[in-house]
Amino acid sequence: MPYRAPLEAITFTLDAIAGLAEDIAAGEAGDAAGDLAADMAPAILAEAARFAAERLAPVNRQGDRVGARFAAGVVTMPEGWPQLYRDWAGAGWNAVDLPPEWGGMGLPTRLAAATMEMWTSACMGFSLGPVLTQGAADTLVLHASDALKQAYLPQLVSGAWTATMNLTEPQAGSDLGALTTRAEPVGDGRYLISGAKIFITYGEHDLTDNIVHLVLARLPDAPPGTRGISLFLVPKFLASADGAPGARNDVACAGIEHKLGIHASPTCSMAFGDNGGAVGWLVGQENRGLACMFTMMNKARLFTGLQGVAIAERSYQQALAFAQERRQGRGPGAKPGESSPIIAHADVRRNLMTMRALTAAARAIAYSAARAIDRAHGARDAAARDEASELAGLLTPITKAYCTDVGVEVTSLGVQIHGGMGYVEETGAAQHFRDARIAPIYEGTNGIQAIDLVTRKVLRPGATGAETLIATFRRTSAAAGAPPALAAAVAALEEATAWLRQNENNAEALLAGASPYLRLFAVTAGCACLVEGARVASARKAAGETAPVLDHAIANARFYAENVAVFAPALAQTVTAGPLAGPAAF
Repeated sequence: MPYRAPLEAITFTLDAIAGLAEDIAAGEAGDAAGDLAADMAPAILAEAARFAAERLAPVNRQGDRVGARFAAGVVTMPEGWPQLYRDWAGAGWNAVDLPPEWGGMGLPTRLAAATMEMWTSACMGFSLGPVLTQGAADTLVLHASDALKQAYLPQLVSGAWTATMNLTEPQAGSDLGALTTRAEPVGDGRYLISGAKIFITYGEHDLTDNIVHLVLARLPDAPPGTRGISLFLVPKFLASADGAPGARNDVACAGIEHKLGIHASPTCSMAFGDNGGAVGWLVGQENRGLACMFTMMNKARLFTGLQGVAIAERSYQQALAFAQERRQGRGPGAKPGESSPIIAHADVRRNLMTMRALTAAARAIAYSAARAIDRAHGARDAAARDEASELAGLLTPITKAYCTDVGVEVTSLGVQIHGGMGYVEETGAAQHFRDARIAPIYEGTNGIQAIDLVTRKVLRPGATGAETLIATFRRTSAAAGAPPALAAAVAALEEATAWLRQNENNAEALLAGASPYLRLFAVTAGCACLVEGARVASARKAAGETAPVLDHAIANARFYAENVAVFAPALAQTVTAGPLAGPAAF
């Protein structure tokens, strides 16, 4: 079915929950807002919605059926995709929140997040390439030499070239400390890179005339483990004096994976240095590559969380339309012999409300994370920037993990609502489920996100961000009209957080409770966000405003509190249960 960007829900979330209009009016978005005026955001979002609906959504099924094709080291995208990509990049969509000095728009990350949600809802296979290009641009801005910036940033910011993230190796998987790709210094500032990488998204394609690989590798004298990893820029074609692609570098695609979903996104195995060494340049300091790469990974994790939101939204739209049209059984009040649309059945409506409320909560969390990033970059007060940076650190793993879990849960419900027709490929409901399933796995599995949240964010020495955020949730729960389930969820999160601190030297207990703790934190945050949105919606209705989005905001908050947040105390009990049985028990 056609996709229509939910502009009303997106705009409401940006303003009522993620505070975009408030920050612009108060000047608090600072440099991250650039010259954005309040009336610019609706126009930008509307144009993005038009491109998503009219250009990207129609090729989604084609991308799934045809997929990326590999032959003799060459990856060919589906017919028409190179021109589609050029039109998208030519309209400036790759550069929404990238720096103006390199050709970007310099707009808030919140707007980039909203547009990325639309691209992904329309066609996830298409949107995955830009995610990595934008993250690579952020990385070079912060860590690259001036020469590398001059040579590569204008092309990456404009989208004329794309970029990749090369971390994973066959023998290492998520254990980056075990990677073996080598970097030998040549002596003139260049390095020769040799090794193999797998699962490289858009590692090879025919959308652009150059691809810039950011590659983790080890220097000859590097210390073991993650302390000995450096980051290198390795282009497919070396840049010539005039900036155009020159000689072919010693890097090649050895094949692409045949996957459950995202068929149009080429997932490549890459070979570096089969013929003497791929030429690369150091990004940042020697043996500090992982810290540099985290700049790229954090952007990718935010946008991966948004993939969960986006596919959930697409699945919900399709399930709602199907439920309104499909007739089966008799609903209450139906005449004898008359079949009813299945939306007349209470259980179907419960599933639809679950889909809508989970999607709304996930969107609110993701946009709130983007707001924290905006303030961390743009707040004029140093203390405010530090506080926002800590908040962004907390919300990034929550966004990546919870929102992608929501994507899988919602798309599974979408298949359920379609019944048998959801399990076959004809309706497209199955594609959403298949596409969504990768998101909890890549960019750091959701289990890794949970460990990061507990050990590096909540329990980092001197960190108080979790308690600060819990206090914010508590104020929301104490406001008039807040559902009792939110107060109970806040109390459960507070109890679980205190337990983690009391057991911070018990590694097994912390790791056993990490995933349920992240879920508990996310459920509480989602409820608090939706309740805050409902407060704004109620005030606007009391002032005489009428709009379906206001009614939806109020209904979403109530349903989420009564059907999702009520499980928070049980999650807290799981967190505090202590270590699991050892390996021998299995």
